[in-house]
Amino acid sequence: MSDVLDLTERLIRLASVSPEDAGCQDLLGAELAALGFELRPMPFGDVTNLWATHGTGDPIFAFAGHTDVVPPGPLDQWHSPPFEPRRDGNLLYGRGAADMKGSLAAMIDATRRFVTETPDHPGTLAFLITSDEETDAINGTVRCMETLVAEGHAIRWCVIGEPSSTARLGDVVRVGRRGSLNATLLVHGVQGHVAYPTEADNPIHRAAAAIAEFAATTWDAGNEFFPPTSMQISNVHAGTGVTNVIPGELTVQFNFRFSTEQTEASLRQATEAIFATHGVRCSFEWKLSGNPFLTTGGDLIPAVQDAIRRVTGVTTELSTSGGTSDGRFIAPHGVDVVELGPRNHSIHKINEHVEIDELDELASIYHAILTRLLAVPS
Repeated sequence: MSDVLDLTERLIRLASVSPEDAGCQDLLGAELAALGFELRPMPFGDVTNLWATHGTGDPIFAFAGHTDVVPPGPLDQWHSPPFEPRRDGNLLYGRGAADMKGSLAAMIDATRRFVTETPDHPGTLAFLITSDEETDAINGTVRCMETLVAEGHAIRWCVIGEPSSTARLGDVVRVGRRGSLNATLLVHGVQGHVAYPTEADNPIHRAAAAIAEFAATTWDAGNEFFPPTSMQISNVHAGTGVTNVIPGELTVQFNFRFSTEQTEASLRQATEAIFATHGVRCSFEWKLSGNPFLTTGGDLIPAVQDAIRRVTGVTTELSTSGGTSDGRFIAPHGVDVVELGPRNHSIHKINEHVEIDELDELASIYHAILTRLLAVPS
């Protein structure tokens, strides 16, 4: 049994449902300490975080990842207990196998090989690990980065172990992500009896034309790196639950996934203008989950592409697809960020799994990246 597989299984056994770490970082920290890393726990609120470093000075290369996982869902639908790893041929089942305990184990194995071969490597090899990526993401990577940057730690390259691949390990690497902007729209009306509509003001009727225009709006055409900005209405609620009462309020929740063609300010301004033009009495509550980010140029992407090609023979597609990740908290500090991990077809699903062979290949890819970037002065 490989070291990567063994460590992945040990991590899966720890039921680290977000924001709980459940001892994962203690396990990873022990592995890193044995390799000569200095460990710095960075707890914020109820979230466990770890910053670990080997070497000193610049450049700083960081592996980043999260130990928390999403809830397993209905246990009776799993083929086996979600926090008891199960092998079936070349597949390893368990919550977090693909997202992203397998990646963390591969990072540790790659690091063990690298520091054994190059104990006096230039610069700093670091790990930034959190336990709140799958939930609010307010006391994890974002707080750690604020602290590290304030202390003068300037990370140059960061590889995040998010499951990026689709049909084959390494076929897709994410070099950026779209921004995510959430909002709750509250339309103000006047409640009344349906038989006396002139004595009331129906917020559904009042907002219908504006909502139709809003949903039909083309925000931009995207660009060479990003698809067009999209808006999706996710929840609509009004009324008391009976048929003879005109509601007094209408609540609409929606989300923008936006490209670098837009900003938070431009989307807010355009949205509010649509409803103002239609004379809708309303208010908005906005929440930015993250701005879009993009890595282009530099040394990291060629190093990643070359490592994947050497290990798997795969030519990599550079992508900005998918949801959000903690890269949105790292990249704005001038860090080149890529996301590289196993196939993502089973993440967050019942019977999550990863190919066992992929774990060893992923460790070899990570090792090749380290060798290219840190084995010689940069």
